[in-house]
Amino acid sequence: MPSTPLRVAVVCSSNQNRSMEAHNILSKRSFNVRSFGTGTHVKLPGPAPDKPNVYDFKTTYEQMYNDLLKKDKELYTQNGILHMLDRNKRIKPRPERFQNCKDYFDLVITCEERVYDQVVEDLNSREQETCQPVHVINVDIQDNHEEATLGAFLICELCQCIQHTEDMENEIDELLQEFEDKSGRTFLHTICFY
Repeated sequence: MPSTPLRVAVVCSSNQNRSMEAHNILSKRSFNVRSFGTGTHVKLPGPAPDKPNVYDFKTTYEQMYNDLLKKDKELYTQNGILHMLDRNKRIKPRPERFQNCKDYFDLVITCEERVYDQVVEDLNSREQETCQPVHVINVDIQDNHEEATLGAFLICELCQCIQHTEDMENEIDELLQEFEDKSGRTFLHTICFY
């Protein structure tokens, strides 16, 4: 078992729902975790599917919460967005973009294939400095509150199992296969280097 806790990043598109739910669960289990989005902007559902609320990544969760409260308190309470933003602002001040983070992680877990592709592309475009490996794993999670919660517990269980391996590099493929069989989900996995 590694003597230091895994450094984990959880990544979705807007750093709002799936990555933040996993961030919340993992931090409660004492993981060294951060969460990110890969989008160019933060998008939250609006009054209609073609009218999302769009924010810059510099906008705090508190500012988004107050903006939506003014726009339509009933709608954003009913659809759970205010509750989600309230949780988010207790975890960290604002969403963060993965491409702007230069910290090193042992494990990057993405929540959809498009985000996985963006993370792998970003890591592979960086100049290699230390040749330290980072495992990038995708777990497809639908972007709704219920699936985000189920996905967060699956991610947490996966991280706990990886944390307890004797030799992550040699055991991770077998571990992922076991998780695929158990969960009925397909995982993507690749190794990049810092």
